[in-house]
Amino acid sequence: MKRPLIPTVTCLLLGLFSLPVQAAQICGSSIPYTSPDAHFTINKDGTVADKTTGLMWMRCSLGQTWNGRSCSGEAESFSWAEGLKAAAGYQFAGHSDWRLPNKNELESIVENRCYSPAINTRIFPDTPAAYFWTSSPYAGAATGAWSVDFGYGPVNASVKAGKVLVRLVRDLE
Repeated sequence: MKRPLIPTVTCLLLGLFSLPVQAAQICGSSIPYTSPDAHFTINKDGTVADKTTGLMWMRCSLGQTWNGRSCSGEAESFSWAEGLKAAAGYQFAGHSDWRLPNKNELESIVENRCYSPAINTRIFPDTPAAYFWTSSPYAGAATGAWSVDFGYGPVNASVKAGKVLVRLVRDLE
């Protein structure tokens, strides 16, 4: 299962128009899991601990609400600066040290055997197949920052002013 390669310049432009897409997930059965259930400990409070990275993730995207079984509501889009600001001091599940993940952290939860969305939907239910911000600026252009496309899984540069989704992370204690 090959993923289409999108040039960085195109992705910088796509950041302006990134829209969430909800479709039926497709997974290749002959490809090994890259983000299997066994890597995670599911907490009842809408968070999940990644045993391989030492990170705690919110199971829902910002704008969605954890209802005890899944994520409800619409994921909210933010510019990069708005996403950083929204994460600062965000209160959820008894923690206030949530942040935008860096490029490598967010890429670590991509499920390479699946697309639309390219994420383990048992761990991260109702994730839109869309771009998500990282905290990592793009060195190739001051107007860009790295984002991860959970439609197909690649890491790309997006325009900071563009509206992109956010999933927050924190370090486990």
